[in-house]
Amino acid sequence: MRGDPRDQVVASYYRVRQMLGALGIALPVMLLLAGWMESGRILPSLSDYYHTIQRDIFVGCLFAIGTFLIAYRGHDRVPGETLSDEVLTNLAGFSAIAVALFPSEAAEPQVTTLTQAALGMRAAVTGHYLAAQAFLYSLAWMCFVHFARTASAPRRRIYRGCGMVIVAVGVVATCAAIGRRFGSDGVHAFVIDNSVVFWCEAVGVWAFGIAWLTKGRAEMLLTRRRPRLA
Repeated sequence: MRGDPRDQVVASYYRVRQMLGALGIALPVMLLLAGWMESGRILPSLSDYYHTIQRDIFVGCLFAIGTFLIAYRGHDRVPGETLSDEVLTNLAGFSAIAVALFPSEAAEPQVTTLTQAALGMRAAVTGHYLAAQAFLYSLAWMCFVHFARTASAPRRRIYRGCGMVIVAVGVVATCAAIGRRFGSDGVHAFVIDNSVVFWCEAVGVWAFGIAWLTKGRAEMLLTRRRPRLA
């Protein structure tokens, strides 16, 4: 006996949320493992993998995450909210794609992308960092405001915890990136040798993944419990 078509559509919609969460969990892991097999080391940041043979993993996952976020509509804006789900996820989605299209600086600068050729190396790097910040803090806003809005108390704590983690590692990653670029030789070496930015970015993306997995699972359970009409 076939199930209710409405439930099938809703289940597919919530599966998108779970796929977003799974991609967030998988991206740092895939880069870490592939990079380790290639060179036996962890690069200073997730973005540095763009300049390696792991570029396809980095760009492909960011495009997939960005596309899922743009396609996701979410709930309508309620009174008192500054941004609707759709506006916020569109911002995060386009930012994720921009991170992939605007590469960070390479050890040996050379034009390898259309954005670098059109805008110049410095503008492309600036676009990369601005997009990364917009992506990161959009995700934190989702966790703090939109996910927590209708959640039960235990799940609200998960979402807000994920949001706090994203903000915290975002601040540390920004400070580390500034230290890497403008700090003393000792600070530069510490940030590079310990892959500080990489681990901050990885933890932030993992927190994003956990929040979306939790959201997809919670609403799928609610759908299963919805009483059927006679």
